[in-house]
Amino acid sequence: MKAIFLDRDGVINRYPGDTKYVTSWKEFRFLPNAKKAIALFAGKKYLIFVISNQAGVSKGLYSQNALNDITNRMLRALEKSGAKVNAVYYCTHRDEDNCSCRKPKAGLVKLAVQGKKINLKDSFFIGDTIRDVHTAKAAGCKSILVFSGAEKPSNRDNWQTYPDFTFKDLYSAAKFITATAL
Repeated sequence: MKAIFLDRDGVINRYPGDTKYVTSWKEFRFLPNAKKAIALFAGKKYLIFVISNQAGVSKGLYSQNALNDITNRMLRALEKSGAKVNAVYYCTHRDEDNCSCRKPKAGLVKLAVQGKKINLKDSFFIGDTIRDVHTAKAAGCKSILVFSGAEKPSNRDNWQTYPDFTFKDLYSAAKFITATAL
């Protein structure tokens, strides 16, 4: 089986800005064609997982209940569009907690694939930061960096590692993956 691992903020929904968080459903805005992109993956029978750092919980900026509410509403909205996500995994720790689940570590990807016959070499991790690229590489996935969130192509000279592919947004990446069936 193949899987698609998606970061959330800046990939599925509008990036809130550096050091800012989506703290409630009213702040959550799907990016254009994000639902359509996830539906494309679902139509090609990819397993789809959201893998996201959400340290705002441990920082006290929003509660676990608020995060759960955002997630449940996001999943319902996606399902209405034919875009089923198999599971969502969040790391709510801070960097200084040095946990195994916080990206760029691959702990959440390992948790997502546990007990499933997923070929990570044929799977993709799609994110909007170089941290996501590091996560993909740590997990053994192909990496896709999208420019719909935090990272910009003009920062390329500062990247410590390079993604396998770059696209303007999730929909462009989805069209490429589903058309080429890499």
